[in-house]
Amino acid sequence: MPGSNPQIEREFGVPFPGRILDSSKWTKTALKEMPAEGRLNWKELFGREAPVILDLGCGNGRSTIGSALIRPDHDHLGVDVLPVVIRYARKRANQRGLANVRFAVIGARELLENYVEPHSVAEIHCYHPQPYYDSAQVHRRLIAPEFLALVHRCLVPGGLFVIQTDNPGYWKYLQAVIPVFFDFHERIGRWPDSPKGRTRREIIALKRKLPVFRGHGTAKRDLSEADALRLAESLPPPRFDADRRLRDLDRLA
Repeated sequence: MPGSNPQIEREFGVPFPGRILDSSKWTKTALKEMPAEGRLNWKELFGREAPVILDLGCGNGRSTIGSALIRPDHDHLGVDVLPVVIRYARKRANQRGLANVRFAVIGARELLENYVEPHSVAEIHCYHPQPYYDSAQVHRRLIAPEFLALVHRCLVPGGLFVIQTDNPGYWKYLQAVIPVFFDFHERIGRWPDSPKGRTRREIIALKRKLPVFRGHGTAKRDLSEADALRLAESLPPPRFDADRRLRDLDRLA
């Protein structure tokens, strides 16, 4: 196509972060298996000491790669349960020559519970967790009190938790439970680093003029792991109406 640049990729008209480099500059970003014993050692994984950012449910890697490009002094691990989206994420990170990124096929809860050292991560991001519309699948919703206690455990004191959804029911629930573990603030307006969307899902929602709810909070410093678990047991599970009319967006994203 005249005037096009093959080094730039686009999704729904929005450029994907970074450019495809010459193949001589490509990297390998696959984390193919978790430790047989113990937890992940960030220094061994990335070959340096740097703040670590986790992207839970990273999809095709847009948000992880975007952050890695603008924050080369941070290391990033993106995870998702779907091998196909991790393949896309890995390929794009490889082609952009990123040494501060790894991608793995694993569930968010399993990762945090079994493989992340307590108080070892600077930031944890979760964009558009699946709301699950059928009552038989409500128990699979990720952001529950026990999971938030786990996030709090993995973050360094005062570490950052970032959450985003386009589901009003989910957002109302999150507003009620997240402040128990984090000094939480709703973000008004789009992310300044990615005004057209940090994720594929956000891009689609914005193009459909749907509301997107964003928030961030720092882990409460005076909350112990034992206290966080006790609080989690006292909070309601995520049993909200996800509104089945929003399911069409899931098929596109």
